[in-house]
Amino acid sequence: MTTSNESTPTPAFDSSGGSVRTWLTFTALTFALGGLLYPTVTTLIGGALFPAQANGSLIVQNGKVVGSALIGQTFSAERYFIGRPSAAGSGYDPRAASGSNLAGSNPALRKRVQADSAAIAGREGVQAPQIPADLVTASGSGLDPHISPQGAAIQVERVAKARNLSAEQVRSAVSAATESGLGQPRVNVLELNLALDAAKP
Repeated sequence: MTTSNESTPTPAFDSSGGSVRTWLTFTALTFALGGLLYPTVTTLIGGALFPAQANGSLIVQNGKVVGSALIGQTFSAERYFIGRPSAAGSGYDPRAASGSNLAGSNPALRKRVQADSAAIAGREGVQAPQIPADLVTASGSGLDPHISPQGAAIQVERVAKARNLSAEQVRSAVSAATESGLGQPRVNVLELNLALDAAKP
């Protein structure tokens, strides 16, 4: 009689269902920790330590939300500073946040930049080479609420005239709204316009 030395393979799941219970327990625990506990704790901590940022950095005036410090807005009136173009649909739509994905050599991009440059030059009374790049190019997200101090500077005369303010007053408002710190100096267009609205002519 021949005896085999081969062992009988162990079943993936034993008859008692112990392996199944272990797998289900691990899955439930992972879901509870990663899907419920962690987001809840981080949301509560973020709301407690950084309430403004956790709620979208909303800007409130007279009890009404007028915008977010993180998302640009479309301005067209002469009395307002105008931000950079947005590639996120019409009017800085946060649901369509994206860049244009057009290369610098793309004819469509060049045509739009030329048209925007001509419009800005006519509106601000400057030559096209004086226009900073941020006024004719969209940001990567398409939602950037900032422009460069140079982008604000070429708009000072127009805004001052429309508001019956001196150019120096408007320059002071631009200086006060200029943010430094990480990255390049930048001006939040919404906050600057709101500050000017609050100023007396």
